[in-house]
Amino acid sequence: MNFDFTETQLMIQETARKFAEDELAPTAAERDEKEEFPYEGVKKLGELGFMGMMVPEQYGGAGLDTISYVLAMEEISKVDASCGVIMSVNNSLVCYGLNEWGTEEQKQKFLVPLAAGKMLGAFALSEPEAGSDASNQKTIAERSGNEYIINGTKNFITNGANADVILVIATTDKTKGSHGISTFIVEKGSSGFSIAKKEKKLGIRSSDTVSLSFQDCRVPASNRIGEEGFGFKFAMKTLDGGRIGIASQALGIAQASLSASIQYAKQRKAFGKPISDFQAIQFMIADMATKIDAARLMTLKAAALKDTNKPFGQMSAMAKLYASKVAVDAALDAIQIHGGYGYIKEYNVERYLRDAKITEIYEGTSEVQRIVISRGLLKD
Repeated sequence: MNFDFTETQLMIQETARKFAEDELAPTAAERDEKEEFPYEGVKKLGELGFMGMMVPEQYGGAGLDTISYVLAMEEISKVDASCGVIMSVNNSLVCYGLNEWGTEEQKQKFLVPLAAGKMLGAFALSEPEAGSDASNQKTIAERSGNEYIINGTKNFITNGANADVILVIATTDKTKGSHGISTFIVEKGSSGFSIAKKEKKLGIRSSDTVSLSFQDCRVPASNRIGEEGFGFKFAMKTLDGGRIGIASQALGIAQASLSASIQYAKQRKAFGKPISDFQAIQFMIADMATKIDAARLMTLKAAALKDTNKPFGQMSAMAKLYASKVAVDAALDAIQIHGGYGYIKEYNVERYLRDAKITEIYEGTSEVQRIVISRGLLKD
């Protein structure tokens, strides 16, 4: 087993690190406080090729592997987890789904500008009664000639307010359950489509999370991805890859927590010496580093399996489950190491904790990941 990264992968990692430190870090805390979308940052991510990293060059992407994507996601999320999730959704859910199952016409019209960062995408699966129970889709799409008419509501949609393209999961045949669900490409400005509500969140406040409303929204039949009834399978397969992105985001948050803790422990003095000299602090830092490295190896393994076209769904679920827990634990420990200063906004560690928690919830809660993992282990 080779643990060395290639020159290209190291170059991607360094480019992402420098961009995050130079372009995102100066405004990350302020944008979080004001809940401001990072328009310039997202634009520059596109220019660097980070919004369609795994899409082939012929479709506007960078043509890179999933390991490069993990490395870049960690570096971006280490500085700004809000930018990390914006990047993850566009890469892992929208571009991946279109690249794998879109028609040539759909790829040319939508994938090319999405991968090049000239458009932004969103993935609309969740509903008020369809979160973990993703098969319980109440949004309906009815065929009418060469169009579908969509009615319903989606909630908790990342990028929803700023997306040019939304992949919408909707029921086309109620009698078939999960086999009666389909996927549609809805364009910004479509008649009957509107942004219903922007959520005020605990963390990742610089990314937008909204509810979407569809009232007799007409979509060309040519915008359906795959056959009718393919939508649930499409969503589940796409989320398998998405979990690698969220595990990478969690890694970035955890690593930022560790780095801040090490720096603070060396500077802060108590009883006449740096608190890094105390065994209690040393043990906390040692445990943080060990867990983070284990989570990183799990995430890279899931990425490697995906890159070699091997089954990766169970591994991606394991990586997300563990990395998200490590992120929350690392952020909590970072606050403890910082003491009272960790509880105030002058230091970033309180933001790390707020950002970390969502990684245990979106793209499948930790409980859902355990279901995925156990089913894979217990199947005949």
